[in-house]
Amino acid sequence: MKKKFILSALLLPLFAVAPAVAENDDEVDRTPKAHGTIRGKYEYQTGEGEGRFQVRNARVSLDGDLTKVVSYKVEIDLSDEGQIKMLDTYTRLKLVRGLDFTIGQMRAPFTIDAHRSPHLQYFANRSFIAKQVGNVRDVGATVGYSFKAGFPMKLEAGMFNGSGLTNQKDFWTSNVNFSAKAQMFFPRGFNLTLSTQKIKPDNVSVMMYDAGAYYHAHGWHAEVEYLYKHYEDDAFKAVHALDAFVSYDIPLRNCFFKKISPLVRYDYMTDHSDGKRYLDGEEDIEGSLVINDYQRSRLTGGLTFSLDLPFVSDIRLNYEKYFYRDGAVAKPSERDKIVIEFMTRF
Repeated sequence: MKKKFILSALLLPLFAVAPAVAENDDEVDRTPKAHGTIRGKYEYQTGEGEGRFQVRNARVSLDGDLTKVVSYKVEIDLSDEGQIKMLDTYTRLKLVRGLDFTIGQMRAPFTIDAHRSPHLQYFANRSFIAKQVGNVRDVGATVGYSFKAGFPMKLEAGMFNGSGLTNQKDFWTSNVNFSAKAQMFFPRGFNLTLSTQKIKPDNVSVMMYDAGAYYHAHGWHAEVEYLYKHYEDDAFKAVHALDAFVSYDIPLRNCFFKKISPLVRYDYMTDHSDGKRYLDGEEDIEGSLVINDYQRSRLTGGLTFSLDLPFVSDIRLNYEKYFYRDGAVAKPSERDKIVIEFMTRF
């Protein structure tokens, strides 16, 4: 019954306003727009004395409008840490002003930092919230509504399979995975974002609650975000995650770079499980939830050099210092390191 109610809530706007969206589409520009993001980087782990080159992303996307109502997007990453992944693939209907319906594969509307595309990230490596705790892309449908209530607001809600990106063909479920997000854009560059999400990666439902705020004006960007992750029946201890950072843009004239941005971040997470059962290091329904990511905090400082080119091109220079709890095991790529990344967006 609950699933039918949520599905009806998502589809009702589509049928309610359908007669009102028949418009003259002769002036619609149907030319597809191509975009791409390339992130190549070098990392050097100071404690181990080892380094590596890596193509972190090689994303290409195609999007555009078919009518004044119908738009689309297809995005694939040719090198997501060396793997090919289909990312956003959806159709969007712009029903009436401010109201849209999207169906397909997409990032669930949840958190601030996990929702950023690679070219919009401030640091070379994502926060713990964006990478481990709140990173969900799935197949489903969403409704979004933008309006003004004294200040601009955007509400989004969606229902998703819970199957991830690759397990769709023979996936059927009676489970409801959902996500909801509210963004409030206050005057003078202030934002407040509240979101919640329910997922079920295996046999245990997981609820997540996120609250974040940022200030973006006069060259400054200051942001703080907190995420709480709770596992059904206390199958795993609740997870707390925090991300806070500050960046400041310094314009440059008559220089090779358009601007330089010093920035600093602190992020933290407690012991974290991905919600799946493991036995002897392998996924197994006879196993239990285990620690996939040990409790740690990280201090990141750096500089971003932005080139004055027709497309976005940044050089990100970061140093990451990790602090693990006693008894924690650090993953090979989660250690003190220097990172230099070249990011190009076209």
